[in-house]
Amino acid sequence: MRARAVAGAVVGLSIAGSIGIVFAQKGMEKSMSWPGEVFAAASELATGSTHSATATEPVQVASAAAVAPPPAPVKKTPPANPVSDLTGPRAGTQLAQIAAPGATPTVAPTGTAAPTRAAATPGDVPAAAPPSALAPAPAPSAASVLEGPPCTNPAALGVSRVVEIDTTGAPGFGSQHFKQYDFLRPGEVVLTFDDGPWIGTTPMVLDALAKECVRATFFAIGKHATYYPEILRQVHEAGHTVGSHTWSHKNLAKLSLDEAKDEIEKGVAAVKQALGGPMAPFFRFPELRHPPEVVAYLGERNVGIFSTDLDSLDYKVKNPEQLVAKLMPRLKARGKGILLLHDQRHWTAKAVPHLLAELKANGFKIVHVVGKEPLDSLPAYDQMIAKDEKLPTAAASAGRPDSKVFRTIGQ
Repeated sequence: MRARAVAGAVVGLSIAGSIGIVFAQKGMEKSMSWPGEVFAAASELATGSTHSATATEPVQVASAAAVAPPPAPVKKTPPANPVSDLTGPRAGTQLAQIAAPGATPTVAPTGTAAPTRAAATPGDVPAAAPPSALAPAPAPSAASVLEGPPCTNPAALGVSRVVEIDTTGAPGFGSQHFKQYDFLRPGEVVLTFDDGPWIGTTPMVLDALAKECVRATFFAIGKHATYYPEILRQVHEAGHTVGSHTWSHKNLAKLSLDEAKDEIEKGVAAVKQALGGPMAPFFRFPELRHPPEVVAYLGERNVGIFSTDLDSLDYKVKNPEQLVAKLMPRLKARGKGILLLHDQRHWTAKAVPHLLAELKANGFKIVHVVGKEPLDSLPAYDQMIAKDEKLPTAAASAGRPDSKVFRTIGQ
């Protein structure tokens, strides 16, 4: 009898212990049900970022000694979002780690504050499961983010935030034509430049941006990229984002779908050839004309479309001071925005230093956008661009630089 009682007690203790472990595991799963929150909070503490969307959310971290071994995290798919934060220090320094899925700021309607957690929408791209809370943060893709030279100006305007965009399905940005996605917070500005690269003017823009440690997005015309590939490489190597703007800036609304595809793909191939590798998956339509069938084609190619929030109208206002004087009140009234300028225009290039000074004086912050995945060209168009290369001359074959071939003697 006594032996049976002892055996029964042992069995009872075993059952009670198993139940206790189950309850402990359930508690652990509950506290770790969103590993991305823990990951984002850890990243914020490590980087000193003040832009984390989870900064005001309570994060419960279970003790590592609560259960041994710890259970696997609950498999839970976070809400999808085409934009992610890369919060970090000023331009030219190492970017901080990519925030965890689900911990990024959501897209909010223009003029409204973004909630702390993105809500899934029918157009969202399915997201991968959140990383483990203890896993190291993934580094930005070298193809989409370049550090550029270090910032040596302690008073520079700089870059306050880097936003990574998943271009699956060709999301559109810029309230002039697209209302669904808005990744900008109040007081934030994205600088974009069209129609380059161009001799003289694009280097002027690059110099002004470098002095303030600012990064921008350049939408290059393919034909111009074949004229001045070395200038476009300078844009990329300085850490700026390079997208495409067709081959020859034709209004795609006036072309057949096949002709429009040729304009797009030939432009992409030319930019890739100039850069020596894939470009950012961003595109801007010439004249901001968006034929629906061409928009659908970009969806097949997973290319993000950029319109604008504020057009500088620098094709009309040809005085640098007047250009900035007319643009700033509009920006102040709106409070934020994607700005459209042209680095091919001489007066715009001259206006950039003044514009950056006004942005800094009025408390605006610069956001740099990068693509999650690079865009590659199609082989058929690579061959087409190779056939269209400029014919070599004796001077070019001898490797004579521009400064030895021409110079300005009057202006």
